[in-house]
Amino acid sequence: MEWFDNFWSIYSNLVLTLGTNALLALSIYLTLSCGMLAMANAAFMGIGAYTASILTMNFEMPFTVALLGGMAAPMLVAFVIGKPTLRLSGVYLAMATLGFGEVVRVVILNTESWTGGALGLNGIPQLTQWWHIALAVVLALAVLFRLRRSKVGRAFEAIKEDETAAGLMGIDVNNTKMLAFVLGALLAGLAGALNAHLTFFIGPNEYGFDRGVEILTMTILGGIGSLAGPVAGAVILTLLPETLRAFNDFRLVINGVILVLIVLFLPKGIWDPALLRSWFRRRRST
Repeated sequence: MEWFDNFWSIYSNLVLTLGTNALLALSIYLTLSCGMLAMANAAFMGIGAYTASILTMNFEMPFTVALLGGMAAPMLVAFVIGKPTLRLSGVYLAMATLGFGEVVRVVILNTESWTGGALGLNGIPQLTQWWHIALAVVLALAVLFRLRRSKVGRAFEAIKEDETAAGLMGIDVNNTKMLAFVLGALLAGLAGALNAHLTFFIGPNEYGFDRGVEILTMTILGGIGSLAGPVAGAVILTLLPETLRAFNDFRLVINGVILVLIVLFLPKGIWDPALLRSWFRRRRST
């Protein structure tokens, strides 16, 4: 197993980043599956990362407590800002949540005694193990699978198709959208907490507009027709910089081009169940 030890020593962070990015893609999948284009997931990731890191570094809390704090803080913030912002829709909701992300970044920059300001937090203990991330992804997929097939999941789908019609059918639109928003914040905060205790260092610029676009691109690339779509998109966009190292300076440009091409030619993402079934049928016929 020497080859595996060599591989793991070189690429362990990349492999574990696949898991945290999958959690982030699933976090925005929740809001998109409810018809909301909310761009606050990068900010929620930052809140979770800083909360968990402060708990372990300043208060010497156990890792489990830090993770719980990293999930609870963005959930609470999502509930507070969700009341006014979720009344908006479409591009207005996206603009409002992007503005919230900028507020979070400015708050981090101006609370140096807690967050380190522009210098960030350094020396975060490396407590995240591979099985923490694997367990988090498996549990998230299991819960979302059950949720997707439940009454709540059907309510998500109804709201995405037609919010007015869903309300007329007796669905509590406001509370259902709030649930999707809060659960998305929970997953983003968990990803941030795990990632912070994996990379030793976090800074405010890691959770800005660029990261928000990256998370959205992962999910749109994979598609929201199934849970496998966001995970596939996260894997592709995480590995892409490794395969195109020479073009690393143009990473955002490449992400933007991919997003445009997917919207134009594969509006339901690369993991479109109907498209895959059609492809398999053609393969069998030949």
